[in-house]
Amino acid sequence: MREILPGVLQWTAFHEGIGFDVSSYFVETSGTLIDPMVPPGGLGSLGEREPERIVLTCRHHYRQSDRFVQEFGVSVHCNEAGLHEFESGPAVEGFTPGDRLAEGIVAIEVNVLSPDETALHIDTGAGAVAIADGLVHWGDGRLDFVPDQYMGDDPEGVKHGLRAAFKRLAAEHEFDSILFAHGDPIPGGGREALARFLQGES
Repeated sequence: MREILPGVLQWTAFHEGIGFDVSSYFVETSGTLIDPMVPPGGLGSLGEREPERIVLTCRHHYRQSDRFVQEFGVSVHCNEAGLHEFESGPAVEGFTPGDRLAEGIVAIEVNVLSPDETALHIDTGAGAVAIADGLVHWGDGRLDFVPDQYMGDDPEGVKHGLRAAFKRLAAEHEFDSILFAHGDPIPGGGREALARFLQGES
């Protein structure tokens, strides 16, 4: 676990369901977990502030939220367009894009890979955005789309939609860092990296 931005912790853990490591985050300033897996050091390794809520960037990122619910009694929040995933439980509350989910955290509509796909703007430092599944950032430092096999019947159409969504996000929100659910975060220089990717340079 490491502090990648002031008050923002990041860690990776192996996700058995998909067969590789994923990233999770804890925004200490508001007690908000994002797409959480249990940290390698256990639930007690988050620091002095206990979690107060969990926010999912998409319905598929419930991950190990139940462990935090059991330990801390926190609520779980997902874009309301994805609540059908939880009709039979576990308990998840809905939000809509534009909602202020916690101190310094606002939901941003993406709605390309799925209607519930959401980005989160986090007010820390020069600003950060957390991204669900639309973009990944692996160890070679390159941004990329998720593989075509996860994009349905029209991968090129989905990529076009994602480019438009992230161009809109960059135009409407101030940020310098990007937090990826799949891959390493970019704690500084994220806006420039995203611009290069959207221009086809990376």
